[in-house]
Amino acid sequence: MFSSAYLIQKILMIPIVLISLTFHEFSHGFISAKLGDPTPRYSGRLTLNPIAHLDPVGAILMVLTGFGWAKPVPINPSYYKNPKRGMAITAAAGPLSNLVLAFISMLIYTILYIAAIKTQAIPASVLTNVGSFLYLLASVNLCFLVFNLIPIPPLDGSRILGLFLSESAYFKLQQFERYSFILIILLSLGGVFSNIIGTGVDFFMNIILNVCNAILHLVA
Repeated sequence: MFSSAYLIQKILMIPIVLISLTFHEFSHGFISAKLGDPTPRYSGRLTLNPIAHLDPVGAILMVLTGFGWAKPVPINPSYYKNPKRGMAITAAAGPLSNLVLAFISMLIYTILYIAAIKTQAIPASVLTNVGSFLYLLASVNLCFLVFNLIPIPPLDGSRILGLFLSESAYFKLQQFERYSFILIILLSLGGVFSNIIGTGVDFFMNIILNVCNAILHLVA
C-alpha cells in the first residue's frame, strides 16, 4: 500500500518534528523570559524536553499530513516594558529558531561533505543517507518558518505585524483569533498555503545553500 521510501520518510519525520517543534516553542519561552516574563519558567516550558511542548494530536497530524502544532508556550506580556514590542520579539523568536536549525542542518552536511572529500573515510552511502535526513530537517524547519510568518492569528506573523499597527487595529486583529484557528486548519489541509510556503522555502533554502556553497569553495 505504501512504498518503502514513503514509510522511511514518515519515520524520519518523527524525530524531525520533535526537534523542530521543541526548538520553536523553547525559543518563544526563552525570549519571553529574557524580557522579564517568568510565566514560561513557572509553567515548565524552559526546557528542550519534547514532552513538555508536545501536543499529541498536533504532532501526529504534522507527521502524517505536514500540518500540525505544539502546545503554545504561555506568556504574559504585562511583564514586558513595551508589551506590543515584546510580543513581536517573542513571536519572531520561534520562526528565527527554525531558520537557524535549517542553516545548521545544511552546514553540518557541508562539513561532512568536506570531510568526505578530504579523508575519503565516509562511505558515499552514509553521506547520502545523512544528507537526506539533514535536507529533510532543513526543509521542514523552513516550512515552519514560512508558515508561522503568515500574519493570521494565532500565528507568529500576526504578533510581528502588530508591531506596525495601531492599538485599535492590533486589538481587532487579535479578536479574530477565536475564529481563525479553524480557518487555518481548513486552508492548510486544503492546500491553500502550499504555493506561499513552497515559494518561501525555496527562497530561504537558496540563501542557505549559497552560503554553504561559498564555505565549500573556500575550504574544499
